[in-house]
Amino acid sequence: MFIHIKPEETETVGHIPRALLFPAPGLPEGHVLMGYTDEGLCPMFVNGECSIYEHRPQTCRSYDCRVFAATGVPVDESQTEIADRVRAWAFSYKGEGERAEHGTVMQAAAFLQRSRDLSPKGSIPAYPVQLAALAVKIYKLFSDLGEKSGEDTPAKSDAAIAQAIVKALSKPATSRR
Repeated sequence: MFIHIKPEETETVGHIPRALLFPAPGLPEGHVLMGYTDEGLCPMFVNGECSIYEHRPQTCRSYDCRVFAATGVPVDESQTEIADRVRAWAFSYKGEGERAEHGTVMQAAAFLQRSRDLSPKGSIPAYPVQLAALAVKIYKLFSDLGEKSGEDTPAKSDAAIAQAIVKALSKPATSRR
């Protein structure tokens, strides 16, 4: 995967050879990406560990492969170590509420994958990890939309759900539930 590094991550950029960084397409100036080796590994992964661990990008700090298992979004099978870890995850629940909540996260991810063409171009991420993270972000909205379509109310169309998701994502973070 390409690793996104934000302009404010000056400490990180200072520990990565410039030749490994290139401007991030579609993002403002200062956003850069770091690619991967011919083997599909991070170029900073040396002798089985991160050579810049104390200075690693925020993307690496926040990455959690459990998001694939939690959402059901498939991981790129060419990333065998990540795929193996994802397959090994099993979830346990304290009660039916937690099980239902996890089910809603998976439904949100499935909806995003199958209904991508209902949203404006670029509003639904192309990369699996971003798609999975978006599903976690919007699942409560997805749940609320499902709850509002009870037995006496017709179910919302996929287009209406997609429109509600895009509308919610366009609001400032402080106004979201």
